Amino acid sequence: MSLVLAHLLLLLFLADVRGCVCDPARPETLQGRECSLTLAAEKEPSDAPVVFIPDANPTKPNRWLAIPHALRHNLADMTAPERAAYWTRSIEKAKALWNDQWAIAINSEERRSQCQLHAHIGKLLETANGSGGVVVAKVEDIPLPEKSLGIWIQPEGNQLRVHLDQAAPETLLMR
Repeated sequence: MSLVLAHLLLLLFLADVRGCVCDPARPETLQGRECSLTLAAEKEPSDAPVVFIPDANPTKPNRWLAIPHALRHNLADMTAPERAAYWTRSIEKAKALWNDQWAIAINSEERRSQCQLHAHIGKLLETANGSGGVVVAKVEDIPLPEKSLGIWIQPEGNQLRVHLDQAAPETLLMR
């Protein structure tokens, strides 16, 4: 096993942010690495409900992150209209970057190294199995994943194919 692969597996094994203590009202709580996305979102204008930043991980130069401006640990923390706006803006960004070859992935909380909810926007790997899941016509119909699973979304013509079958679906995106 290569050293890089071993490091990535270790990070996925150790990643678990369910005990996050980030509190934007207390800036001292945002100094940990696991809170750096919350800190990044706090630096943006408050009228931007979704913040887009390039992934800072040098092994992922082709990825962007979509971060809700308000602190959210998971999709269930958002209201239905907030989720619809989050998905709409994230999909718009994905299309602008990758046309019809985009995918969006959110890892489960147990597999994230950041406590702030964030979606990875990238190009779906050709080796990813894009069948299965459910097809929905609009963002309002995107289901919530179970707590132990992540979610990944890809275009399906004028609709969306939503997969709720993996804990770390970001691995299906081009680095």
